Amino acid sequence: MNTEIATLAGGCFWCLEAVYVELRGVESVESGYMGGKTASPSYEDVCSGDTGHAEVVQIAFDAEEISYADLLEIFFAIHDPTTPNRQGNDVGSQYRSAIFFHDAEQERIARETVNRVQASFRDPIVTEIVPASPFYKAEEYHQEYYGRVGGRNPYCTFVIDPKVAKFRRKFAKRLKEAK
Repeated sequence: MNTEIATLAGGCFWCLEAVYVELRGVESVESGYMGGKTASPSYEDVCSGDTGHAEVVQIAFDAEEISYADLLEIFFAIHDPTTPNRQGNDVGSQYRSAIFFHDAEQERIARETVNRVQASFRDPIVTEIVPASPFYKAEEYHQEYYGRVGGRNPYCTFVIDPKVAKFRRKFAKRLKEAK
């Protein structure tokens, strides 16, 4: 096994986590915060918009099972990378689109991926590609949120359910149960 880490921001971390936990080759997904100036921020701190952090998922994956490029392909399929500081009704810098690279190879792949997928979007991609900075794990109630709460939360029903359904249709062969 060759475990690597990817850190991505594409709106609410619940949405990203709900998708990535289903992928074959993904070992774990943690929701958290990255890219800001405040040490150990809370959810309330990040939501204020004053810390500069983005809501992120940190994905531990087996690079022999799924590639970093594959993770980015899915990333660009499950969020709108053309809207600065916004995903749907979630507005603020904490919901920006960003790829936090952990080494030069991840940076290269991220830039190549943006150049390749830009043709699929009418508007310019505004996804930040920046070095990873300290990761602060979000509070426990945010971890595995969609899996635990799902349909009991209207946000999950109206925002995450359609995103997960679209992902499952498009990437069915990459799901953990689809071998």
